[in-house]
Amino acid sequence: MTTVAFYSGEQLPLEMHKVRIVQKITLQPIERRLEAITDAGNNTFLLKNADIFLDMLTDSGVNAMSDRQQAAMLVADDSYAGSATFTRLENTLQSIFGMPYFLPAHQGRACENLLAQVLVTPGSTVPMNYHFTTTKAHIVMNGGVVEELLTPSGLEVTSTDPFKGNMDVAALRKLATDLGAEKIPFVRMEAGTNLIGGQPFSLANLREVRQACDEFGLLLVLDASLLADNLWFIRTREAGCTQRSIADLTREIADLCDVVYFSARKLGCARGGGLCVRSQELYARLRPLVPLYEGFLTYGGMSIREMEALAVGLEETLDEDMISQGPQFIAYMVDELDRRGIPVITPAGGLGCHLDAKRFLDHIPQELYPAGALASATYLVSGVRGMERGTLSEQREPDGSERLAEMELLRLALPRRVFTLSQIRYAIDRIDWLYQNRRLVGGLRFVEEPEVLRFFYGRLEPVSDWQQELVTAFRRDLGDSL
Repeated sequence: MTTVAFYSGEQLPLEMHKVRIVQKITLQPIERRLEAITDAGNNTFLLKNADIFLDMLTDSGVNAMSDRQQAAMLVADDSYAGSATFTRLENTLQSIFGMPYFLPAHQGRACENLLAQVLVTPGSTVPMNYHFTTTKAHIVMNGGVVEELLTPSGLEVTSTDPFKGNMDVAALRKLATDLGAEKIPFVRMEAGTNLIGGQPFSLANLREVRQACDEFGLLLVLDASLLADNLWFIRTREAGCTQRSIADLTREIADLCDVVYFSARKLGCARGGGLCVRSQELYARLRPLVPLYEGFLTYGGMSIREMEALAVGLEETLDEDMISQGPQFIAYMVDELDRRGIPVITPAGGLGCHLDAKRFLDHIPQELYPAGALASATYLVSGVRGMERGTLSEQREPDGSERLAEMELLRLALPRRVFTLSQIRYAIDRIDWLYQNRRLVGGLRFVEEPEVLRFFYGRLEPVSDWQQELVTAFRRDLGDSL
């Protein structure tokens, strides 16, 4: 994005697009929001869209498509097998990533399922810069364990480190030496580490990881779902990369990896996913599982129209104006909250703004899920739906004890090209009010706790009458305002 100076001296992100289609949203009164969050069991995943004002739950499958993507959907070839649409998508991916083989899947976690079933064996260990919930679940279900090798700065909530998603390469070498390469099915790098605030890795770090993998004969797998954000940070933050094109950086990243998989619900602003594979032998092992779990080899559970949109969306990912919009809006929100003394993860990463619930609600013990309570309270006072990324998103230990998360975050995702700056400012204002009244917020406890991925559909209740107290304070300070 071209830097635009404002005569007023303000620094504002400037959208390099215009809105052509709009969708009506409604801001319900706070009393209705209290009813809604209670009915949802204080789980923002279970809220109904009619009760939500700004949906910042995720950037997955809710990004705005371009006019070119919408137009492409009208020319889809809906043949069950061998469609021209698949060929277009395959050619686009081969052009961008340079890998000869592509397998479609319905989304990123489907790719994780295929990789885990083929490569993970009981007793094996998968090193990664940081885990994602579904990635870890697939590895564990196939008998493996996850070893997180994040560099120490990755877990610092306030930092100036521009690449907090880097892997500790010395720790990777030690792990490979201690375990033996035969116990490591692959090394996974996540572009834009989701659970620690969308923090990127550097190109230099990926080169070092590749070198270590070559020394031990290890497979390097990239989760490229948040690659667009990571590319922008490399382009703007890393020495030696500021003059390189996005296409050039993308190809080098892919050339360093053996497998690139992605969720198109994030990368490409469509719905679907897939695996790009360098090895014919690995491709042959993965291929039989696609028709078994996903669909035929030329659609893999994706809508043909979405595949056409994805092909265009992937091409648009090489456009700096497109990939810069999300990170710049997120940086604006993070910087404004930080300026007001509200605890956020710094520096700003990709995907969304992350509130640090450990500092925001430092009076709530982790056993009472402060990030979940902050998600509930934020929705209550604003109608903004975020996602808990803390202890609720973990699974209990085999003995039933709680595994306390290293970070307690409320993620406020900013889907690409969806929100206006006035909407972002509204969210900032309501979060500011909540922070001034944070001592009113109490914890949560489970009333219905699923054994697997409980954060998706578990139900909780407040440990006291703190939500009604928050409503009373809201009316006292804001009167009839919604």
